[in-house]
Amino acid sequence: MKIREVFLLSFCFLVISFFVADKGRAQPKPGTHAPIITHTFAVDKGNYGSIWRIYAEAEDPDGDMLKIASVVEQPGYGTYPTDWIYLKPQYQKHFKGYLQWNTFSSKTSYIKEWTEITLKVSVFDKAGNVSNEIIFPFIFEHGAKSSSVYRPPAPFDQGNLPRIGYIHIDLFEPTQMGDGDGGGSGQN
Repeated sequence: MKIREVFLLSFCFLVISFFVADKGRAQPKPGTHAPIITHTFAVDKGNYGSIWRIYAEAEDPDGDMLKIASVVEQPGYGTYPTDWIYLKPQYQKHFKGYLQWNTFSSKTSYIKEWTEITLKVSVFDKAGNVSNEIIFPFIFEHGAKSSSVYRPPAPFDQGNLPRIGYIHIDLFEPTQMGDGDGGGSGQN
């Protein structure tokens, strides 16, 4: 019974600390402004191994945007570690361009047809403020058009937009995880 009480107390502490930390992170620091992602666009399906372009425009009145956070969630796997793109000085007040993700992974030779992922993008500034979070659903579909053949909508239709950075996240195929027996617990 004591172990259960310790576990319950630990769980409650974790939940409370999560909400306290999240609440503090959502509010801009006094005298500063959080960055704002104003426009976005990305296709929602593509072939595994294709290049996925995520178009974004963001601004910060303080001119101190520091980095872009990219987080991927995949059913059957979970949440991947955050990938960070540090912004060049010319992009710290305003940027409009694209993030490039080469979806082929060094961790797996394939991702199953119809695998769904969710990419979450936000911008952090030097004061620790965080922007609004933009969510991009994506499905791996054989025969889908490459994102490079799509003409993005305004304000990204001007051509010659800069690549702001690369997303470096290696995906896993959950059925290939484990001890090489096709997934699962590894128990016989």
